[in-house]
Amino acid sequence: MAARIDPPAGGAVPRGALLGAVALIALTLALATVARRTDVGATRDPSSAVAASVDVSFEDAADGAVTVTRSADGRRVGELAPGTNGFMRAAVRGLVRERRRAGFGPETPFRLTRWADGRLSLADPATGRHIELDAFGPDNAGVFARLLLAGTAR
Repeated sequence: MAARIDPPAGGAVPRGALLGAVALIALTLALATVARRTDVGATRDPSSAVAASVDVSFEDAADGAVTVTRSADGRRVGELAPGTNGFMRAAVRGLVRERRRAGFGPETPFRLTRWADGRLSLADPATGRHIELDAFGPDNAGVFARLLLAGTAR
């Protein structure tokens, strides 16, 4: 037989639990107000003009390398040797995986964009997904920036 637990006298919530809940709600509201006024923890995609953009395609080679071509004219703008550029490979692999899940193939190129405010992003127009590359540090964003420079140079 299970032990029976009787509610407190009068069916009231214990005073300590009630005060704790009120304190938690007050703290949550205070922290949310501070965060909103100071933009702490804010994740926004600020509107900015495009400074430079290039559509690129990534193609696996038989030897494990990845060839990067400018989609406008098929010009090679980079090659990732096997075992190198782990961040770039992982970023592109993630976008390709999402593309396959959505039922899209490799026909649509990816768009690498430098924004007027200095941000760098890689987008998949087929799925609408994008990666803010600067969020991963200057070294990781730099490998994509070099592709952008090579891709926009005529």
